[in-house]
Amino acid sequence: MSHGTQDIYPTFLKATDHGGAGVSGSTASWIAIIYTIGATIGGITFGALSQKYGRRYTIVFCAVLGLPIVPLFAYSHTAAMLCRGSFLMQIVVQGAWGVIPAHLTEMSPDTIRGFYPGVTYQLGNCLAGVQPADPAGAGQVAQLPVRAWPPQIVPVFLAVIILSLAGKEARGIEFGGRLGTEQSDPSPVGS
Repeated sequence: MSHGTQDIYPTFLKATDHGGAGVSGSTASWIAIIYTIGATIGGITFGALSQKYGRRYTIVFCAVLGLPIVPLFAYSHTAAMLCRGSFLMQIVVQGAWGVIPAHLTEMSPDTIRGFYPGVTYQLGNCLAGVQPADPAGAGQVAQLPVRAWPPQIVPVFLAVIILSLAGKEARGIEFGGRLGTEQSDPSPVGS
């Protein structure tokens, strides 16, 4: 979700062949700045909402919101519309990805809490690495236009929805029963 909608987007914006948007380098840079602002807004907003509504439901809500944004994000014909689409896309993508690490940490058993979220994240990176990082190169290798990558985003959003709905909500879990239950020693050190 995150790498597929952020990392290759500037290349897509500047590409003039294989179905790229063909905007200038400076326009692509401004769009990247604006969608990064959207990502920040999404991470903060949905991170706060996940405290109230739960991690799983926040992630699913963001992924569901992202599905109808894909056409605006990828198939718009003007820089202004591409900017709007990418801004909205990053609000929901980082809204979900701002919450996913907390969700993974809360779901993991005490014995592997330090191990599980990081390994899970890296396994996701391995899966994302199957796709070439350069959409123009992907078009040349697979003989597909650059605009063939946006439909690949939809199955990723659907997978995030399905995987987030599996399991239980663990928001507010007390890790190992220790959080909030230990009493601090009020005596000064060395007494």
